[in-house]
Amino acid sequence: MADIRMFRAIRPVPEKAARIAALPYDVYNRKEAAEIVKKNQDSFLAIDRAETSFDESVDTYDDRVYIRAKELLDERIAAGDFVTEDRPMYYIYALTMAGRIQHGYVACASIDDYANQVIKKHENTREDKEKDRIRHVDTCDAQTGPIFLAYRQTEVLRRIMQNRTEEKPLYDWVSEDGIRHQVWQVADAESQTGIREAFEQIDAIYIADGHHRCASAVKVGLKRRAEHPDYTGEEEFNYFLSVLFPEEELCILDYSRVLKDLNGMTAEELLNSLEMDFEVEILTGESETKTEKYRINTAADIRRPAMKGEFSLYLDENWYRLKAKPHCFSRDPVENLDVSILQKKVFAPFFAIEDPKTDKRIDFVGGIRGLDELERRCREDCKAAFALYPTDIRELFAVADAGRLMPPKSTWFEPKLRSGLFIHRL
Repeated sequence: MADIRMFRAIRPVPEKAARIAALPYDVYNRKEAAEIVKKNQDSFLAIDRAETSFDESVDTYDDRVYIRAKELLDERIAAGDFVTEDRPMYYIYALTMAGRIQHGYVACASIDDYANQVIKKHENTREDKEKDRIRHVDTCDAQTGPIFLAYRQTEVLRRIMQNRTEEKPLYDWVSEDGIRHQVWQVADAESQTGIREAFEQIDAIYIADGHHRCASAVKVGLKRRAEHPDYTGEEEFNYFLSVLFPEEELCILDYSRVLKDLNGMTAEELLNSLEMDFEVEILTGESETKTEKYRINTAADIRRPAMKGEFSLYLDENWYRLKAKPHCFSRDPVENLDVSILQKKVFAPFFAIEDPKTDKRIDFVGGIRGLDELERRCREDCKAAFALYPTDIRELFAVADAGRLMPPKSTWFEPKLRSGLFIHRL
């Protein structure tokens, strides 16, 4: 059973929510974060990336950065930019992108559920990235960025969601990137009880995005337990801020790969080698009139893979479709992923790339950037690009249920949750 609880949120006053809400801290590098904060001093990024208060002579992980984050948070609360709820409750957070909407329950999840694998992961985490958020959460005594969790839909949770979102939202605005954000309070006792009891009947919750933030939140909770040996388990540090979405509403985008060189091969040699495991078809070239470079289907971009087991290769200014042959597939949930097929059948044998996490000859491009970005990279610093069909959420669940891990850069979730909309005090 999953322990998904209400919490007493600190949240922006409605008139400032749109200016305060910010994309996750790890979306930006230091320079980009500083530019965002310079343009909008209300942005929560000033707190999440408090190094923006200092010049570059101060290291990102300097003690002063975390102290400044706490100062800014406390100052903003004291100034009236945020309100503190008078009682615990759940919330519903909806994001609409390109006409597609996903609704999530904002709540707190249990660190014990993470330890006992009721909350399941599908990625490894890096200690250096964990340390930064551990210090941020511990110093601020608050979690400021929610963990993106997924669950299998139930009729009770669907019905409560539908009923509550018929009410007037607490927040409703469209951000600069075109995403509509809406938030509703779930304040009635009947809905609150229904939500809690419904999650108690669910035996598995999955981390969709935010593995490092989740691991950091759990480690802060364990640290607090060690500091308070008489803890009861009811203290707020035993729980971490989350938004839980039903799997049927989630959108996973593709995560493409670009290669810096062809490992000594010519384009023709690469294409010939690929025919061992793939059916290879050329998709694009110059049109007869040479007034347009690509033949794009009016219904869909033919550069984009249409189904699992299909890949698109951009090479020498042409696009090719690669269809994996039957022997490439596996019953193993990890080996059957398209990213695994590409690694095993292409990158390892032909490019000698054994560890894509550390090999400098390969880079990754999130699907939100589009296929044009792959072409741009090949014009500037790369020789080939592989576009993939998006990983299915059911594939993610299967890997996590098997206690396994996905290869690096297997999923790209959009839209991204905003930080600063909900703050959970420890």
